[in-house]
Amino acid sequence: MSAGSEQIGAPPARIPRVSRAADRGSRPIRLAPVGLWLTDPMRITKHEHAALRVEAEGRTLLIDPGTFTSPLADLHALEAIVITHEHVDHWTPEQLSRIFSAAPLVPIFTTRAVADAIGEEHDVTVVAPGDEITAGPFTLRFFGGVHAEIHSSIPLIDNVGVLVNDELYYPGDSYAVPEGVEVGTLAAPAGAPWLKLGEAMDFVLAVAPRRAFGTHDMTLSVAGRGMHFSRLQWATEQGGGEFHPLEPGDTIDL
Repeated sequence: MSAGSEQIGAPPARIPRVSRAADRGSRPIRLAPVGLWLTDPMRITKHEHAALRVEAEGRTLLIDPGTFTSPLADLHALEAIVITHEHVDHWTPEQLSRIFSAAPLVPIFTTRAVADAIGEEHDVTVVAPGDEITAGPFTLRFFGGVHAEIHSSIPLIDNVGVLVNDELYYPGDSYAVPEGVEVGTLAAPAGAPWLKLGEAMDFVLAVAPRRAFGTHDMTLSVAGRGMHFSRLQWATEQGGGEFHPLEPGDTIDL
Protein backbone atom coordinates (compact mmCIF):
# COMPACT_ATOMS: atom_id res chain seq x y z
CA MET A 1 0.00 0.00 0.00
CA SER A 2 1.35 3.43 -0.82
CA ALA A 3 2.40 6.12 1.65
CA GLY A 4 -0.76 8.01 0.72
CA SER A 5 -2.97 5.30 2.22
CA GLU A 6 -5.09 6.26 5.20
CA GLN A 7 -4.75 2.85 6.90
CA ILE A 8 -2.48 3.10 9.92
CA GLY A 9 0.15 0.39 10.02
CA ALA A 10 0.23 -0.04 6.25
CA PRO A 11 3.57 0.54 4.53
CA PRO A 12 4.10 2.98 1.75
CA ALA A 13 18.19 19.63 37.39
CA ARG A 14 15.34 22.17 37.02
CA ILE A 15 11.83 21.30 36.04
CA PRO A 16 11.40 22.48 32.43
CA ARG A 17 8.84 25.13 31.67
CA VAL A 18 5.71 23.79 29.98
CA SER A 19 3.96 26.40 27.86
CA ARG A 20 0.38 26.36 26.63
CA ALA A 21 -0.67 27.84 23.32
CA ALA A 22 -1.46 31.21 24.90
CA ASP A 23 1.87 31.44 26.70
CA ARG A 24 4.59 31.33 24.05
CA GLY A 25 5.93 34.86 23.90
CA SER A 26 9.16 34.23 25.79
CA ARG A 27 11.91 31.65 25.77
CA PRO A 28 13.26 31.66 29.32
CA ILE A 29 16.72 30.33 30.05
CA ARG A 30 16.64 26.97 31.81
CA LEU A 31 19.28 24.87 33.49
CA ALA A 32 20.10 21.83 31.35
CA PRO A 33 19.62 18.45 33.06
CA VAL A 34 23.36 17.77 33.10
CA GLY A 35 24.10 21.11 34.74
CA LEU A 36 25.25 22.93 31.61
CA TRP A 37 24.05 26.54 31.29
CA LEU A 38 22.44 27.14 27.92
CA THR A 39 22.57 30.54 26.21
CA ASP A 40 19.61 29.47 24.08
CA PRO A 41 17.27 26.71 25.29
CA MET A 42 16.01 23.82 23.25
CA ARG A 43 12.26 24.01 22.82
CA ILE A 44 10.10 20.97 22.07
CA THR A 45 6.59 21.45 20.70
CA LYS A 46 4.15 18.57 20.50
CA HIS A 47 1.88 18.58 17.44
CA GLU A 48 -0.93 16.15 16.73
CA HIS A 49 -0.10 12.46 16.89
CA ALA A 50 3.58 11.73 16.18
CA ALA A 51 4.80 15.13 14.97
CA LEU A 52 7.37 17.04 17.02
CA ARG A 53 9.03 20.40 16.45
CA VAL A 54 12.41 21.00 18.08
CA GLU A 55 13.96 24.48 18.12
CA ALA A 56 17.52 25.47 19.01
CA GLU A 57 19.65 28.51 18.15
CA GLY A 58 16.88 29.92 16.00
CA ARG A 59 16.63 26.79 13.83
CA THR A 60 13.92 24.12 13.60
CA LEU A 61 13.89 20.33 13.32
CA LEU A 62 10.68 18.50 12.40
CA ILE A 63 10.01 14.87 13.25
CA ASP A 64 7.27 12.72 11.65
CA PRO A 65 4.70 15.14 10.15
CA GLY A 66 2.02 12.62 9.16
CA THR A 67 -1.60 12.36 8.13
CA PHE A 68 -3.04 13.13 11.59
CA THR A 69 -0.98 16.31 11.92
CA SER A 70 -2.42 19.69 10.93
CA PRO A 71 -0.49 21.66 8.28
CA LEU A 72 2.59 23.15 9.94
CA ALA A 73 3.50 26.84 9.84
CA ASP A 74 6.58 28.94 10.65
CA LEU A 75 8.96 26.85 8.56
CA HIS A 76 11.28 29.65 7.40
CA ALA A 77 14.04 28.46 9.78
CA LEU A 78 13.67 24.76 9.01
CA GLU A 79 17.03 22.95 9.29
CA ALA A 80 16.04 19.30 8.76
CA ILE A 81 13.28 16.69 8.88
CA VAL A 82 13.47 13.24 10.45
CA ILE A 83 10.98 10.60 9.32
CA THR A 84 11.23 7.45 11.41
CA HIS A 85 9.46 5.09 8.98
CA GLU A 86 7.10 4.82 6.04
CA HIS A 87 3.61 4.69 7.59
CA VAL A 88 1.21 7.50 6.71
CA ASP A 89 0.71 8.66 10.29
CA HIS A 90 4.41 9.65 10.21
CA TRP A 91 4.69 11.25 6.78
CA THR A 92 2.66 11.93 3.66
CA PRO A 93 3.58 13.40 0.27
CA GLU A 94 1.01 16.13 0.94
CA GLN A 95 2.69 17.20 4.18
CA LEU A 96 6.11 17.25 2.52
CA SER A 97 4.77 19.21 -0.45
CA ARG A 98 3.54 21.94 1.91
CA ILE A 99 6.86 21.92 3.76
CA PHE A 100 8.87 22.10 0.52
CA SER A 101 6.86 25.15 -0.49
CA ALA A 102 8.38 26.97 2.48
CA ALA A 103 11.76 25.20 2.58
CA PRO A 104 12.48 23.53 -0.79
CA LEU A 105 16.07 22.56 0.05
CA VAL A 106 15.50 21.11 3.52
CA PRO A 107 17.36 17.80 4.04
CA ILE A 108 15.47 14.72 5.19
CA PHE A 109 16.89 11.83 7.23
CA THR A 110 14.89 8.62 7.01
CA THR A 111 14.72 4.95 6.04
CA ARG A 112 15.32 3.51 2.58
CA ALA A 113 11.62 2.93 1.91
CA VAL A 114 10.72 6.56 2.60
CA ALA A 115 13.70 7.82 0.63
CA ASP A 116 12.63 5.79 -2.40
CA ALA A 117 9.07 7.12 -2.12
CA ILE A 118 10.21 10.75 -1.89
CA GLY A 119 12.52 10.45 -4.88
CA GLU A 120 15.92 11.77 -5.91
CA GLU A 121 14.77 15.33 -6.62
CA HIS A 122 15.03 16.13 -2.91
CA ASP A 123 17.91 16.01 -0.42
CA VAL A 124 17.24 12.70 1.33
CA THR A 125 19.77 10.75 3.38
CA VAL A 126 19.11 7.14 4.38
CA VAL A 127 20.00 6.50 8.02
CA ALA A 128 20.30 3.35 10.11
CA PRO A 129 20.91 2.48 13.76
CA GLY A 130 24.37 3.62 14.83
CA ASP A 131 24.48 6.60 12.49
CA GLU A 132 25.20 10.07 13.87
CA ILE A 133 24.55 13.19 11.82
CA THR A 134 24.85 16.91 12.50
CA ALA A 135 22.31 19.29 10.96
CA GLY A 136 22.90 22.88 12.05
CA PRO A 137 22.54 23.00 15.85
CA PHE A 138 21.09 19.48 15.97
CA THR A 139 23.05 16.30 16.59
CA LEU A 140 21.00 13.27 15.54
CA ARG A 141 21.80 9.76 16.73
CA PHE A 142 19.76 6.84 15.43
CA PHE A 143 18.71 3.65 17.22
CA GLY A 144 16.46 0.63 16.84
CA GLY A 145 15.97 -0.56 13.28
CA VAL A 146 12.67 -2.47 13.19
CA HIS A 147 9.03 -1.40 13.60
CA ALA A 148 7.13 -3.06 16.44
CA GLU A 149 5.01 -5.99 15.26
CA ILE A 150 1.38 -5.15 14.53
CA HIS A 151 0.38 -8.70 13.61
CA SER A 152 2.14 -11.78 12.29
CA SER A 153 0.33 -11.32 8.96
CA ILE A 154 1.86 -7.86 8.43
CA PRO A 155 5.51 -7.72 7.33
CA LEU A 156 7.94 -5.90 9.58
CA ILE A 157 9.50 -2.72 8.19
CA ASP A 158 12.45 -0.51 9.01
CA ASN A 159 12.08 2.06 11.77
CA VAL A 160 14.65 4.34 13.40
CA GLY A 161 14.48 6.01 16.77
CA VAL A 162 16.21 9.37 17.04
CA LEU A 163 18.09 11.05 19.89
CA VAL A 164 18.32 14.82 19.44
CA ASN A 165 21.22 16.68 21.07
CA ASP A 166 21.70 13.81 23.53
CA GLU A 167 18.51 15.02 25.24
CA LEU A 168 15.25 14.19 23.42
CA TYR A 169 14.61 10.58 22.45
CA TYR A 170 11.73 9.49 20.22
CA PRO A 171 11.64 5.78 19.27
CA GLY A 172 9.25 6.04 16.33
CA ASP A 173 7.03 2.96 16.29
CA SER A 174 9.18 0.76 18.48
CA TYR A 175 10.28 0.04 22.02
CA ALA A 176 13.94 0.41 21.10
CA VAL A 177 15.89 1.46 24.20
CA PRO A 178 18.96 3.62 23.41
CA GLU A 179 21.56 1.55 25.21
CA GLY A 180 24.20 3.50 27.10
CA VAL A 181 22.21 6.75 26.96
CA GLU A 182 20.81 8.66 29.92
CA VAL A 183 17.68 10.08 28.34
CA GLY A 184 16.68 13.51 29.56
CA THR A 185 13.35 13.77 27.73
CA LEU A 186 11.38 10.86 26.28
CA ALA A 187 8.58 11.20 23.73
CA ALA A 188 6.72 8.04 24.72
CA PRO A 189 4.24 6.43 22.30
CA ALA A 190 0.85 6.19 24.01
CA GLY A 191 -1.47 4.47 21.52
CA ALA A 192 -1.21 2.47 18.30
CA PRO A 193 -2.36 -0.74 16.60
CA TRP A 194 0.94 -2.25 17.71
CA LEU A 195 0.93 -0.84 21.25
CA LYS A 196 0.00 -2.74 24.39
CA LEU A 197 -0.13 -0.40 27.37
CA GLY A 198 1.82 -2.71 29.65
CA GLU A 199 4.62 -2.94 27.10
CA ALA A 200 4.66 0.85 26.73
CA MET A 201 4.99 1.13 30.50
CA ASP A 202 7.86 -1.37 30.49
CA PHE A 203 9.56 0.70 27.77
CA VAL A 204 9.37 3.85 29.90
CA LEU A 205 10.64 1.92 32.91
CA ALA A 206 13.59 0.64 30.87
CA VAL A 207 14.51 4.09 29.54
CA ALA A 208 14.01 5.78 32.95
CA PRO A 209 13.94 9.34 31.56
CA ARG A 210 14.20 12.45 33.72
CA ARG A 211 11.00 13.65 32.07
CA ALA A 212 8.55 12.26 29.54
CA PHE A 213 5.46 13.20 27.59
CA GLY A 214 3.00 11.16 25.55
CA THR A 215 2.95 11.13 21.77
CA HIS A 216 1.49 8.90 19.02
CA ASP A 217 -1.92 9.31 20.65
CA MET A 218 -4.49 10.24 17.97
CA THR A 219 -5.80 6.66 17.82
CA LEU A 220 -7.05 7.00 21.41
CA SER A 221 -10.34 8.38 22.70
CA VAL A 222 -10.23 11.20 25.23
CA ALA A 223 -10.86 8.71 28.04
CA GLY A 224 -8.33 6.23 26.68
CA ARG A 225 -5.70 8.93 26.28
CA GLY A 226 -6.13 10.01 29.90
CA MET A 227 -5.86 6.43 31.12
CA HIS A 228 -2.76 5.71 29.05
CA PHE A 229 -1.10 8.94 30.10
CA SER A 230 -1.73 8.15 33.77
CA ARG A 231 0.01 4.79 33.39
CA LEU A 232 2.95 6.32 31.53
CA GLN A 233 3.15 8.92 34.31
CA TRP A 234 3.41 6.14 36.89
CA ALA A 235 6.17 4.45 34.89
CA THR A 236 8.09 7.73 34.53
CA GLU A 237 7.88 8.44 38.24
CA GLN A 238 9.32 5.02 39.15
CA GLY A 239 12.67 6.23 37.83
CA GLY A 240 12.39 9.60 39.54
CA GLY A 241 11.21 11.41 36.42
CA GLU A 242 8.30 13.76 35.76
CA PHE A 243 5.56 13.20 33.18
CA HIS A 244 4.07 16.11 31.22
CA PRO A 245 0.61 15.46 29.69
CA LEU A 246 1.15 17.74 26.69
CA GLU A 247 -1.66 18.74 24.35
CA PRO A 248 -1.02 19.60 20.68
CA GLY A 249 0.67 23.02 20.61
CA ASP A 250 2.14 22.72 24.11
CA THR A 251 5.88 23.24 24.52
CA ILE A 252 8.69 22.34 26.90
CA ASP A 253 11.74 24.60 27.22
CA LEU A 254 14.88 22.80 28.39
